[in-house]
Amino acid sequence: MSSPILPALIFFLGAVAVGMLRGRAQSAVALLIPLLGGANLLFNVDHGAYWQLGLFDYTLTLMRVDKLSLLFGYLFHLAAFIGVVYALHVRDTTQQVSALLYAGGALGAVFAGDLITLFVFWEILAVTSVFLIWARRTARAQAAGMRYLLVQIASGVILLAGALMYLHQTGSVAFEQMQLDGPGTWLIFLAFGIKCAFPLLHNWVTDAYPEATPTGAVFLSAFTTKVAVYAFARSFPGTEWLIYIGVAMAAFPIFYAVIENDLRRVLCYSMINQVGFMVVGIGLGTELALNGAVSHAFNDVIFKGLLFMSMGAVLHMTGKMNGSELGGLYKTMPITTVLCIVGAASISAFPLFSGFVSKAMVMAAALEEGYDWVWLVLLFASAGVFHHAGIKIPFFAFFAHDSGIRAKDPPLNMLIAMFIAAAICIFNGSYPWILYSLLPWPVDYAPYTWTHVITQTQLLFFSALAFIFLKLTHLYPPELPSTNIDAEWAYRRLLPRVVNGMVAMFAPLDRAMRGLTLARLERIVERLYRHHGPEGIMARTWPTGSTALWVAILLAVYLLLSYV
Repeated sequence: MSSPILPALIFFLGAVAVGMLRGRAQSAVALLIPLLGGANLLFNVDHGAYWQLGLFDYTLTLMRVDKLSLLFGYLFHLAAFIGVVYALHVRDTTQQVSALLYAGGALGAVFAGDLITLFVFWEILAVTSVFLIWARRTARAQAAGMRYLLVQIASGVILLAGALMYLHQTGSVAFEQMQLDGPGTWLIFLAFGIKCAFPLLHNWVTDAYPEATPTGAVFLSAFTTKVAVYAFARSFPGTEWLIYIGVAMAAFPIFYAVIENDLRRVLCYSMINQVGFMVVGIGLGTELALNGAVSHAFNDVIFKGLLFMSMGAVLHMTGKMNGSELGGLYKTMPITTVLCIVGAASISAFPLFSGFVSKAMVMAAALEEGYDWVWLVLLFASAGVFHHAGIKIPFFAFFAHDSGIRAKDPPLNMLIAMFIAAAICIFNGSYPWILYSLLPWPVDYAPYTWTHVITQTQLLFFSALAFIFLKLTHLYPPELPSTNIDAEWAYRRLLPRVVNGMVAMFAPLDRAMRGLTLARLERIVERLYRHHGPEGIMARTWPTGSTALWVAILLAVYLLLSYV
C-alpha cells in the first residue's frame, strides 16, 4: 500500500482550485474533493503514523490513523460531500473556498498525532469558519462573526499555552490520553470545552450560527463541536468532570429552546443538548459509553445537518426564520416538510431512526455504572429534545397557523442533499450494525429489544401528549417576535455597560494626565531645541544621529499617548 495523502491537504488544494475556477468547473471540483478524500481513506490508508516531521528535539505527527480517527474522518468526508451538494446553487466563491478549508481543518485536527499539529488545525478551523458567517453580509452577521472569531482564537491560545505547559511537565507533545493533574492539562481541557460549548462557554454557538448563511450553517453544524468531542474522546475518556458537565449541557438548553423564536437558534440549543449526551458518554469512559458517544456524534452530524438544511431551505425560499412568521408551508413545500420530519424523528430517537441506536447506548452505560440520577436527567433531556426539535421545529415552520407564505420547495441540489441525509438517518436506524462495525471499541449492545422499544415509544407518546395539552390549554410559550439571550448577557449587555461606565468615570482624569504629560514633553522638546539649535553649545558636540534618535523616540512617545 502506498503512503496515504494527508486528508487535509486534499481539501486545501481543492479550495485553491475552486478559488481559481468559475461556473460549472468550480462546482465539479468542489464535488470531487470529498470523493477523492474519501477514496484516499478507504483504499490508501492503514493504521499507523504518517507524515512525521522533526521540530527541535520533538517529532510532530501530522497523520495518526486508528479506528477513532478513521470514524471521524469518514464522517467529515460524508458531511463535506452533503454540504457541497447542498451549496451547489450558491455562486459565492468565498463560501465555497472557506467551506472546503474549514472541512480540511477539521480533518487535520482529527488526524493530528501531537498537540502542536492539533493547535495549527484548531486555529485553521476558527479562521476559515468565520467567513461562513460574514458571507451573509448583514450587520448582525458581522458583529456575531467577530464575537465568534474572538472566542475561537482564544480557545486556540489557551490550547497552545496548555500544550507548552504540558510539554514542560512531561517532555512530550503527544496528543493522547491525559489526566487532569496539572495546569497544562486543565488549560487543554478548557480549550476543548470552549469548542465543545460547555455551559457558560456556549454562546458562540447560539450567537453566531443563526447569523450564518443557509449553507454556511450546515457546514458549521458539522465540524467544530464534533472536533471537540473527538478531542475529548481521544484525551480525557473516563474523566468524571465530564459526566456532570455533560448532564448540564443536556438539560439546560431545553428551557431556552422552548421559548426561542428563531428556529435555527432552537437548533443551536438542540446541538448543545445532543453534544451533552456525547460528553456524558466520554466522561463515563466505558467501552459502551464511548461507543455511544462517538456513534451519536456520527448520527448527530447527519440528522442535525438535515434539520439545518431544511431550515436553510425555508430561509432561502422565504427569507424568514422566526416561528412567529412561518406556518402553513407544508402546502407548497411538501418535500422539505417530509425531510424535516425525518430529521426530527431521528433526533428524537424514534425506533428505526438513527438517534434511537446511539443515544440509548450512553443512557444504558450510565445505568450500568450506577449513575441512576444521570439516567433520569438524560431521560428528561430526551423528552425535552423531542419537544423543541422533534415537534417545535416542524410544527411552527410547516404547520401551526397559516402564515400566507406560498414558497416552493428549494432548488434540486438542496433537495438531493437532504435526501442523502434522510436516507442515512433511516439506514443507520434500521441497520445499525454497519455503523457499529466502524466503532473504535467492541460493541456488545442490541438496540432493538422489546424493553428499549416500548420504553422509548412510551416516552415519545407521553411527550407528544404533553405538547398537545400545553398547546390546547395555551400554556405552551407562544412564538413571539423577540430575541432571548442567556449567559451571553454578561458580555453583550453587562460588559459594554461596565466599560462605558469606567470610561465615563476616568475620562476627566485621563484628559488631565495626557494634557500634563504632553505639556511636559513640549517643554522638553523646546529645551532640546535650544541646546541643539545653531547657537546651542550641544549642537557643536552632539552627533546628528543622536539628534535623530531622540526625535524618533519623542515622536513615538507622542503618538503612543495620543492613541491611548
